Amino acid sequence: MQTKPTTKLPQDIEWRLPRHARSVGRARLLFREQAGSWALPQEITDTAELLLSELMTNAYRHAKTPVGQEIRARAILTRGRLRVMVTDASDTLPAPREVSVEEESGRGLALVAMLAEAWGAEGREGGAGKIMWFDVRLTPPR
Repeated sequence: MQTKPTTKLPQDIEWRLPRHARSVGRARLLFREQAGSWALPQEITDTAELLLSELMTNAYRHAKTPVGQEIRARAILTRGRLRVMVTDASDTLPAPREVSVEEESGRGLALVAMLAEAWGAEGREGGAGKIMWFDVRLTPPR
């Protein structure tokens, strides 16, 4: 009798990228590759990739730190949940805001709030900066 190989959980991967516009696309690519190796469902991968892109863009555009500072992206896969975190060197916590129809940007956190099971931002323990995170459920709620 052949058995299906088991994957040890949790699984955890982190990428360190420079605070640069190109790092947003690089983080998406690295995440998509990892999601493939974890055999995540396409819908989960697409949602998490979009939300990662929003958090990376927020870190790149709004973290008032010198260009070239690192942004860290981390994905943790557990039973039933994917958590993605983005860490930058700014202490300013993000907050969703009202956006007019004419504005071209500013909807990222609203999108995260709408598509993630949960999300948040908090200061880093023992250091400068913050961590923004979101959770995506891998299995439908009961």
